[in-house]
Amino acid sequence: MAQRLLNHCVALLLAACLASPSAGAETLPAAAADEATAVLLRERALGDSGAYKIVESLTTEVGARPAGSEADARAVAWAVAKFRALGYDKVYTEPVKFTAWRRLSESAEVIAPITQRLAVTALGNSVGTDGPLDAEIVRLQDFEALQSAPAESVRGRIVLLTRRMERDRDGSGYARVLQMRSSAASLAATKGAVALLIRSLGTDDNRLPHTGSVNYVPGKAIPAAAISGPDADLLERLGQRTPSVRLRLNIATQTQADSISYNVIGEITGQDAKTPRGEIVMMSAHLDSWDLGTGAVDDGFGVALTMAAGALIKQLPQAPRRTIRVVLFANEENGFDGARAYAARDAGDLSRHYLAIESDWGAGPIYALRHPPQNAGLTARLSRVLAPLGITLDGAAGAPGPDLGLLAQRGVPWIQLAQDATDLFDHHHSANDTLDKIDPASLNQNVAAYTAFAWLAANVP
Repeated sequence: MAQRLLNHCVALLLAACLASPSAGAETLPAAAADEATAVLLRERALGDSGAYKIVESLTTEVGARPAGSEADARAVAWAVAKFRALGYDKVYTEPVKFTAWRRLSESAEVIAPITQRLAVTALGNSVGTDGPLDAEIVRLQDFEALQSAPAESVRGRIVLLTRRMERDRDGSGYARVLQMRSSAASLAATKGAVALLIRSLGTDDNRLPHTGSVNYVPGKAIPAAAISGPDADLLERLGQRTPSVRLRLNIATQTQADSISYNVIGEITGQDAKTPRGEIVMMSAHLDSWDLGTGAVDDGFGVALTMAAGALIKQLPQAPRRTIRVVLFANEENGFDGARAYAARDAGDLSRHYLAIESDWGAGPIYALRHPPQNAGLTARLSRVLAPLGITLDGAAGAPGPDLGLLAQRGVPWIQLAQDATDLFDHHHSANDTLDKIDPASLNQNVAAYTAFAWLAANVP
């Protein structure tokens, strides 16, 4: 506490010098002044960033907002209004066209050798069963086991993949099982399977299944769904007792081509905005969510922290050198269409992005700076300012994030502030993704880190 108070007092003193042109110019080098302002911003965010009120508003007034839905349209209007209320200099939208997907109904039950209902959810983009589908299941561990399975063992059956996701601080267990959800359905279809079921990609033992998108190979689409962990365990036990377990699966879904949503963008105009180069520091999250919960963690948390970070900078008496742009992408969950549309803009605009960051990895505290900027001075300043938050410079390669990854492929520079994802997959893409999963202190710590990052990146020479 004493150190926090000392940091705050020092920051106030240095920022006061910065706010006074004569004093600042005479007593502080520009780099030290920028770093002092970053410390001030960090401490303000830790006190009360305002981010919790933002995510509370989004989840209460809008709730679940699957892309292309009426709620998604309300979320876009909410975001535009919120950016304006927070004082952003420029607020605008970019249209994004895609095929929207909607679940209508879903059920699954064991019909032999006994009868039991299962907790099931269709995977995003899944086709329907066109009425009840009765078939025997074939149990396999994972995607690799399906690759090795003879077609005759799969043909005419419902493939069940049972591998449990492992819990990791960095969430890397997700990548090890992701192909079960994203790619296994079309592989199973090529071998003659009639449907795919997977154990939910989650680390919990709740009887709530986790959804997520499936990617089909053209012409190889079969119904795809996830069952809860306890129900996967049930089918494993039944399979140990009898050679034949039969299920009834009934899924109805709907698609709407040429649906429209919007990327929503707010900007804090930089002092260099009117220069030919006019560089940009970007913070991003995604506005849409799955339909099962209220999208509090995924990605209301990221929406709130990026909005709040920009708003804190806007409250300063001086504008940043570079423009700070906050982008809330459309339809990340079921196609990355907002990021694709943004990445498709002209190369000249993308080349103006000095540095970018994305928040879409849960609601845990940040513990590491990964893939640091090439500017050694900026890295050193970030390391010093972030250290009191428990954030260390990490030698790991890092990852840009799902939306930002598409921009990175076009040459946009990025860094990662790695979050603790130990608990993320207890509720990820499930009905348990609700506001109570967000710790306000963790949210403020994230805002503190993002605000300091944005200010320092926007002002480094």
